[in-house]
Amino acid sequence: MSISRREMLLHTGLLAGVTAVGGFAVADSAGTPKSGADANLFTRLDEFVRQYMEEMKAPGMTLALADRKGLRRVVHYGFGDVERRAPVQDEELFEIGSISKSFVAICLLQLHDEGKLDLHKPIVEYLPWFRIDSAFAPITTHHLLTHGAGLPGNAPLLPSDPALRHRAAYAPGEHFHYCNMGYQALGDLAWTLDGRELPELIRKRIFEPLGMTRSEPVITHDIRDRIVKNYQPFQSDRPGTRDARLAEAPGIIYTGGAGCVLATAKDMGAYLRMIANGGEGPNGRRLMSKESFALFTKAHIVAPEFGPTASYGYGIAVDKLDSHTVVRHTGGMVSFMSSLLVDIDNGVGAFASINAQQGYRPTAVTQFAVQLMREQQASKPLPIIPAANPALQVLNAADYAGSYQQSGGGKLEIEASGDKLFLVRTTGKVPLQPAGAPGAFIVADGGKSQFPLVFGRADAKDPKSAVVEAAWGGDWYTNAKYQGEKQFNAPKQWQSYVGHYRNENPWIGSIRIVLRKGRLWIDGMMPLEAAGDRFNLRDQPHSPEWIQFGEVVNGRCMRLKLSGEDLWRVATA
Repeated sequence: MSISRREMLLHTGLLAGVTAVGGFAVADSAGTPKSGADANLFTRLDEFVRQYMEEMKAPGMTLALADRKGLRRVVHYGFGDVERRAPVQDEELFEIGSISKSFVAICLLQLHDEGKLDLHKPIVEYLPWFRIDSAFAPITTHHLLTHGAGLPGNAPLLPSDPALRHRAAYAPGEHFHYCNMGYQALGDLAWTLDGRELPELIRKRIFEPLGMTRSEPVITHDIRDRIVKNYQPFQSDRPGTRDARLAEAPGIIYTGGAGCVLATAKDMGAYLRMIANGGEGPNGRRLMSKESFALFTKAHIVAPEFGPTASYGYGIAVDKLDSHTVVRHTGGMVSFMSSLLVDIDNGVGAFASINAQQGYRPTAVTQFAVQLMREQQASKPLPIIPAANPALQVLNAADYAGSYQQSGGGKLEIEASGDKLFLVRTTGKVPLQPAGAPGAFIVADGGKSQFPLVFGRADAKDPKSAVVEAAWGGDWYTNAKYQGEKQFNAPKQWQSYVGHYRNENPWIGSIRIVLRKGRLWIDGMMPLEAAGDRFNLRDQPHSPEWIQFGEVVNGRCMRLKLSGEDLWRVATA
């Protein structure tokens, strides 16, 4: 019963055609071409986006469509300022998050074209200050670009402890593990080789050649008045339901290669067109050589974190959609969620960004937009709108229904009603909302809302086997079908590690350690595996992430390190 922690982290233009249906605003950018055929396509896309945003309770969205000829459409949905009911404006900036990684990769491929970078040379020969320990072959730029280095994903590039060195967990290229730290290092590599720091480098090498005149290569308070108003969960230390309360997010400063770019939808249309054209920008000017574009979009390594059929190129995922080759990426920031998808076989692409952090990316929108454009291009009937995805819909809900008993006397009563599940309390029924992983649910239920409720089956590898247990934080329950062990032992010292740890860095936030079934768990859903002076995170078989517990005061650990980042115990549940 484990799921990934990753699954859980100035207007000057004109607006035309602003409408609102049921409080849902749709604003086509002035000057967006719209033929009769396009009008049908846009209407169908608008209908799907309305359905999607209502389901996801998204405040606002910006969307760009482009093909090899140029920009097809820029449109905004919902509100850029919920309190004032003001629509998103054409030139308001959205933080695109990890889509920025493709910008860093392109800069490095340009340096490769210029003969300044050997993609297969050990990275420490370029960055001798990068503290890496590896019992395997050297880590190269290629390994960092493809997330194949075997390094922790969100570790600090330069740990505050000067003795700490990043340990490679496996031979480079052997497994995929998403690594933001690697792209921090790649941003510094580009700076080292080019001589200009990353923000200026992106502006000169990508923004200016593509005409992305309103975008910014670094997130600072200096441009905050140009950023669309954005929102984050009101209670950001726990899993949240789709309709959880939101609060305006504070401004941030971020300059690293893992997610530093802000853009308008129109500017992202120029970026889509470049990818659709195989790396060629306006007036036939190539942003990178044909050979480098082939490296950019090559399936270098299988990337299961991006989906069952996905691989990873350089800064972008490579996949198939309806048998067509696509490149795609998502981006999650403190208060933005974004998606980019380009069908490189047919040369059509879409970019979408939502001004809130609610745990999902608008991938369904970019995917449907690309499918619509592709079928229109082939003069085929437009695809139908995808089925609705209600928040409380549970597949095979009856599998989970029944009574679950705790050895100490506690009890859970789960009731199924059609495709919905409820926790039955004396005060009423509390709905369970799927949390994005099989058998995991969010429960907006008082003191236990900090943890997902996670069910386990008799055979973890067989999704059709009987559901026999449930875990909620440190509590464990079984039903009458459970046939396994019920007594578990753990070192006495582990009890001191239980507690709530916090770092105000929003990409780290809160971790709650619980003890259950003789094991330590993060947030009640990710098991820890003892390994000498550390514990390995085992949300994935080969994960390089780790935890190390620190000082104990009055029987309570006061600090832990998560892959090198410090979190401190707080006296809260």
